[in-house]
Amino acid sequence: MTSAVAIAVSAPVARRDRQRLIEKLAGCSFAFPAFLLLLLTNLVPLGVLIYLSFTNYELGALDTRFLGLDNFRKALTDPVLRRSLANVNGVLRAMGFGEIAFLSEPAYVLPTLAAIGIWQLVGFNMVLFLAGLSAIPRDLYEAAEIDGCRSGIDRFLTITWPLLGPTTMFVIITTSITAFKVFDTVAVMTRGGPMGSSEVLLYAIYLEGYQYFHMGYAAALTLIFLAFVLLFSILQTLVLERRVHY
Repeated sequence: MTSAVAIAVSAPVARRDRQRLIEKLAGCSFAFPAFLLLLLTNLVPLGVLIYLSFTNYELGALDTRFLGLDNFRKALTDPVLRRSLANVNGVLRAMGFGEIAFLSEPAYVLPTLAAIGIWQLVGFNMVLFLAGLSAIPRDLYEAAEIDGCRSGIDRFLTITWPLLGPTTMFVIITTSITAFKVFDTVAVMTRGGPMGSSEVLLYAIYLEGYQYFHMGYAAALTLIFLAFVLLFSILQTLVLERRVHY
């Protein structure tokens, strides 16, 4: 009698364990194609990039020599790297009046490229803010009006803007990353000129890798770029998250 009861109790437990195992295997099977794609398109290239950054590999070379940290030491003293980082963070200046050489005048080429970048991103960011606005409950505005927030400015400052905090943080971080990744407009419109005033880091990496064929040094610059963007994004998140209301 006791053994029969034990079998009767253990049977559902065994079925539940088997069901959990089947669910886990099914979940892994569904996730495996995405993981394989991530591995082939991101993780493997990243591993190759890390390896090349420690070598003197040049495009088409038959042999490669391990350099250790020499490429990174060279990058820290490279004026192109410093100028590229400075140009990414350039601030728009007053343009004055009259005819302006937007792409051939060093004082104006960076603000021109910045305006192009802003125009490219404004539509996508607007969609994000509209989605954030639609997620704010209408009841909060009614309650705020009862509590005395009758003007639109009061409701915006006490409800809309605080509740748009997560969207604002996301927009700021992604827009900053996009600004650091700018390449196509520089490559097509200015090629880093005039006099290096629009030279950005990704364009400098492109020149080192595909114009001068210094693939090892280009890989080291890419790692520095990735580390800089990662640290900058983490710092932004830590600073902005304190002011975000979820």
